[in-house]
Amino acid sequence: MDQWLKLQNGSDVRGVALDGVVGEPITLTEGISRTIGCAFAQWLKGRSGRSSLRVAVGHDSRLSSDSIKHAVFQGLEKAGCAVFDCGLASTPAMFMSTIFENHGYDGAIMLTASHLPFNRNGMKFFLREGGLERGEITEILTLAAEIGEFDGAELLNTKKVSLMDDYARHLVQIIRAGAGAERPLDGLKIVVDAGNGAGGFFVDQVLIPLGADTTGSQFLDPDGSFPNHIPNPENKEAMASIVAAVKNQAADFGIIFDTDVDRAGAVDKKGRPINRNRFIALMATIVLEEHPGSTLVTDSVTSTGLKWWIEEKLGGIHHRYQRGYRNVINEAVRLNAAGAESWLALETSGHGAWKENYFLDDGAYQIAKILIKIAQLKAAGQGTIDELIAELPEPVEALELRPLILEVDFSAYADRVLKEFSAFVEQTEGWSLTPKNHEGVHVTCAPGFGTGWALLRKSLHDPQMPLNVESDEAGGAEIISKKIVEFLSTFEGLKLPSSA
Repeated sequence: MDQWLKLQNGSDVRGVALDGVVGEPITLTEGISRTIGCAFAQWLKGRSGRSSLRVAVGHDSRLSSDSIKHAVFQGLEKAGCAVFDCGLASTPAMFMSTIFENHGYDGAIMLTASHLPFNRNGMKFFLREGGLERGEITEILTLAAEIGEFDGAELLNTKKVSLMDDYARHLVQIIRAGAGAERPLDGLKIVVDAGNGAGGFFVDQVLIPLGADTTGSQFLDPDGSFPNHIPNPENKEAMASIVAAVKNQAADFGIIFDTDVDRAGAVDKKGRPINRNRFIALMATIVLEEHPGSTLVTDSVTSTGLKWWIEEKLGGIHHRYQRGYRNVINEAVRLNAAGAESWLALETSGHGAWKENYFLDDGAYQIAKILIKIAQLKAAGQGTIDELIAELPEPVEALELRPLILEVDFSAYADRVLKEFSAFVEQTEGWSLTPKNHEGVHVTCAPGFGTGWALLRKSLHDPQMPLNVESDEAGGAEIISKKIVEFLSTFEGLKLPSSA
């Protein structure tokens, strides 16, 4: 049972699918993948009460995709499903395969491990109601353990379909409708960095039909060895790459996707990154113009400047919640059910989900919303997208440390550290516990005592205690972090990073 449950990573399945990294033996084999496909089908039959099901499978550019995909097909067919091969696809498109009328599958599986190294792979599962939750993944893996591995058979009920063509047309229609023009991007140069993942379609199938000049777009061809950089909008090297492309091409806008296109980042015409807090600020500007006074849910590491931007500048409500894209999405869904209007849930990693788009974390849809705004500004002669967030307060300093937890029961140990840290903060001059906090211990540091904030929390999945610090004065981050590191150094079960 343990080998199966160890493959769970929150609401995903992830494992090592290829040799090549010392100390990382293969854990997601063809046999295991075959069984998980069968288990998903059986779980889906039990949930739906139907015996005849149609399931779609797609994948990103990973080197192990073909072998894992074939095995999943075999597992699904063994359980009696009709299987639809979507080929190279994005994660959001796989969810939409359950929604589009000409597809309308009962379930969908996306083979991806997001931005993780080349040797990893994994699975995300979708129904028409959305992605599966953590508990449902546990149920599927438990069922897989009961089924056990079995030999594959010849495929007899698998059909190839062109999902990405339909998904791209869907995005084009949304942008044309929002911008009120057939070619709203005429006269604009827009470059894309797909990081050799699944996002290359966005150039030929979305931007060019809308009139954009995409000269200088890069790394569009799928290559699971990721030879140029990690496809991750949070990665410094990746962002530097798209920034350089925008500057070299004198482009009006730059776009970067992660491997499976459920996350995105951007670059303005000045070559300045629009990611993390700046990306959220831009999306907040768009959503609060459409839905004034509504609530934006973000993760826990957003800046005080962003809170000011959302609440004081734009008149919205900032609900800072927990790390984890499913956490922020589920919280937005909960707020709406409770009568608090929330149209957007965002994580600083680049995950973002709109209520109008099924609360699906879709990087391409977020970019579509920005492109609509760019086209509207251009048509009205009202400036460029960077001017919309020019007044966003930026922290003077920011840092992140990740102390390791050496104890076996790392979650319980982290809880103990957090409890004692909370008491420490209450006794520290110039520091106070931040109200309305939903994760870890959030500290507000007064002027003269760091002038900023800190958040100490436990990692969602790893034996770590991430510490984020921001300050609005030079040297403030060091003042704050030094005091916290001194506190943490008293715990024998923690290993502090050498840079601390």
